[in-house]
Amino acid sequence: MRFRYYIKGLVIALALTILMTGSAVSTPVAGPASSGSALTPVQAIVLGVVEGLTEYLPVSSTGHLLVAKALMGLGGSAGSDAAINAYIVVIQFGAILAILVICLKRFVSLYRGVFQGDPAGRQLMTNLIFAFLPAVVIGLALEGQIKSRLFGTYPVIIGWVAGGIVILVFAFLCRHRSIDLHRGKPMEAITIRMALFIGVAQCLAMWPGVSRSLATILGALFMGVSMTAAVEFSFLLGAVTLSAASAYDLLKHGNEMMQVFDFSSMALGLVFAFVSAVLSVKWMVGYLNRYGLELFGYYRIAIAGVAWLVFFA
Repeated sequence: MRFRYYIKGLVIALALTILMTGSAVSTPVAGPASSGSALTPVQAIVLGVVEGLTEYLPVSSTGHLLVAKALMGLGGSAGSDAAINAYIVVIQFGAILAILVICLKRFVSLYRGVFQGDPAGRQLMTNLIFAFLPAVVIGLALEGQIKSRLFGTYPVIIGWVAGGIVILVFAFLCRHRSIDLHRGKPMEAITIRMALFIGVAQCLAMWPGVSRSLATILGALFMGVSMTAAVEFSFLLGAVTLSAASAYDLLKHGNEMMQVFDFSSMALGLVFAFVSAVLSVKWMVGYLNRYGLELFGYYRIAIAGVAWLVFFA
């Protein structure tokens, strides 16, 4: 049974690469003289689908988007590179909206905790704030270094392989020690100390290819949280972190994006990011509760191999 899912993962990796490559060939970049690169509707849809499908899976959406960007020939000048990199972050709003819809009850609890003094909602909000703080501190301190040194295909491939190996080693240890990941602590048992640890783990995902979802889920599992609670907390923390990152890049590079890209194309990408994120999250929750993370380890190594062949072989 599991071997079948491994094969499906490899097929998905190859299909995704073919899709992006086909888009690059069929929709060549033709940009205005003042900006250097335009975003066509097809390219916006591809980016939206890639973002939505991969944002909450432990496979690194940023890595997939950077590879998609390279395959489609987006960027090429300082202005267009800044605009597309910002759009890669801002397009996350579509995936954030998907989590708002799927986890509506949790967000209602957060609202009650903030405005009505609900203890459970207040505790969850406190945990999310402490889990978010490390990303704020490290992200603001290292933003320039991260974007200048790590936003490239080669670092992404390294991140994919490293994360894949970590997943496979983790899965092996769990089998060897007969660890049941579903018998851990519920989300209500997460303390401030545990949340802070998960937040520090999330910072590892600032290396494109590592995956924010992978880092936070493994961080939560390491602290004894159950798989179900770890995935849900990762979703909620992702909504907070991605909202802040998207808003920051929108304020900082919003003018550049509007000068380079057409608004309708960008909006189209957000819509497809939302729809594909809803489908991806619903599948992910069911899959992880039954089979765990191992499939994603094989997928990450497979997509890294495909990317290596495409770009460097």
